[in-house]
Amino acid sequence: MATTHRSSTTPASPAATATSAPRWQRAATIADLNETDCKTVHVDGRTLVLWRAGAQVYALDNRCPHMGFPLDRGTCRDGILTCHWHAARFDLRTGGTFDQFADDVQVFPVELRGDEIWVDTAPQRDTRAYYRQRLRDGLEQDVRLVLAKSAIALANGGGDPHEPFRIGLDYGVRHRALGWGQGLTMHTALANLLPQLEPADRPRALYHGLDAISRETSGSAPRFVLQPLPGTAPDLATMTRWLRQFIAVRDDEGAERVVVSAVRSGAGAADVAAMLFAAATDYRYIQIGHALDFTNKAFEALDITGWETELAEAVLSSVVRGIAQGSRQEESNAWRHPVDLVALLEAAFPRLEAALADGAAQRGAWAGRVPLAHKLLEDDPAGNVEALLDALRAGASAEELASAVTYAAGLRIARFHTSNEFGDWDTTLHTLTFAHAVQMGLRRVASAADADGAALALLRGAFDAAMSVYLDRFLNTPPAPLSAPGPDGARPAALLAGLLPLLDRQQQVNEAGALVAAYLAADGDDALLLATLGKALLREDRDFHTIQTTEIAFRQYALLRGTPAAAHMLIAAARYLAAHAPTARAQGQTYSIALRLHRGERIYEG
Repeated sequence: MATTHRSSTTPASPAATATSAPRWQRAATIADLNETDCKTVHVDGRTLVLWRAGAQVYALDNRCPHMGFPLDRGTCRDGILTCHWHAARFDLRTGGTFDQFADDVQVFPVELRGDEIWVDTAPQRDTRAYYRQRLRDGLEQDVRLVLAKSAIALANGGGDPHEPFRIGLDYGVRHRALGWGQGLTMHTALANLLPQLEPADRPRALYHGLDAISRETSGSAPRFVLQPLPGTAPDLATMTRWLRQFIAVRDDEGAERVVVSAVRSGAGAADVAAMLFAAATDYRYIQIGHALDFTNKAFEALDITGWETELAEAVLSSVVRGIAQGSRQEESNAWRHPVDLVALLEAAFPRLEAALADGAAQRGAWAGRVPLAHKLLEDDPAGNVEALLDALRAGASAEELASAVTYAAGLRIARFHTSNEFGDWDTTLHTLTFAHAVQMGLRRVASAADADGAALALLRGAFDAAMSVYLDRFLNTPPAPLSAPGPDGARPAALLAGLLPLLDRQQQVNEAGALVAAYLAADGDDALLLATLGKALLREDRDFHTIQTTEIAFRQYALLRGTPAAAHMLIAAARYLAAHAPTARAQGQTYSIALRLHRGERIYEG
């Protein structure tokens, strides 16, 4: 066939380069464009719109990449195609958008063969590369719909499932001058939940985490990671000593350079964790527990991505400012009066090493988690300190002691009475997150070069957490009874089916706890329960503390599985979630739109 004129689109970027062999298809004739310069065609399973501008003919996907409106209903002027739904504008030649809330529309090469229009329908885009870039665009521009589309495309498109998480992590630690915050904590907590979620809910969890980072970094100055010290780094003991000295005088800049230098020198995750956790527990309950919780989450984020030196430097140095500048409870009236809790702790800390030594012969046989946890709920701070020391002497390991304190903190939420003010839910949550971070930190530093010294330093945090449990005692006055299964003997499936409808109503706190208790008592499948609680969490508008509670409860349940304590942790999470549901679920609406677009649905039709 003779070709009288040949015209083809030019890719706007490498991401727009054809990814397979050409598939030329006859689409229309020049005469088909004579009336309106526009024609919609169905070719090779695609719906394309042909637009003529001057002597050129262009072929584009007819679905507006923003929200799917037909582009053949748009207007073309001066080489720019404007969609008539949200006025998104596109370059006819490349498909590139001028409006960041939209995406680039896919374009296809065109050849004119005589009076016939031929289109190459082969894929013109590396989908994963495109959505990696769009994910970064969404983070930079703070466009929720772009983030949702990117999370869905990357999570469902094969390849590394952790890739969108890593992109968000790297962006978050470099684009907030204050360093690690709530956004990155939610991002990591939600990623930790992924294995327990239904596969269909996993992109939604990624979207929530990415959106949390975007919102927190929007408008913030960037953060520039310091370079390590030049030359050969000092030994780990010296850098640990320097770090603690710099934290003592709130010198976050000097402390950050020490952390970067330690990572660059080749120190492993456990050894850097030992440094940071020691510095974060040199002072009491820094920033109501957030500093230690954020540090723990930073290490968990690197567990997900894998340890890469450059990323580890950026991630771990991002928590230093919070440790150095956070409030210290030595400065708090509540920790000093009417009982000087700081003095009690400072008197106990020199006795820790001897208590651990006394219990060494019985290590591994201690079974006192539950009685110790209930003791810590009493209004007896001095007695509670002694009970902790006695547990160490009786053979409790540092991690077992921290586990008991974490369980006590969970019981505060499981027994939180709804006669308290609503905001007091957060008070109990802060104690739980701190206690959990201590326990996870102790598990992490067990492989450090100086594991015993690291555990001894971090063990102080378990005592801090116990004092915070004591201070939260008024929130169990009166204590709500621990949720227990009722006498109706409902089947597990029927119970679980009632959970989501229950959370459609406000303040079903005790009812939610009772439902979870009944389900577990009836030997319901705990994996289904976790997935349903996860679904309930994700359908609500994002709440920092509810995400923390749920993620910690899931982790503690795994550690305590098979014991009544495990059930109590899930009961606590269900009660907390019920107290904060339902929300407007606006974020879910955005995600739903993105998911429907991914499926190819026609949103504009209803």
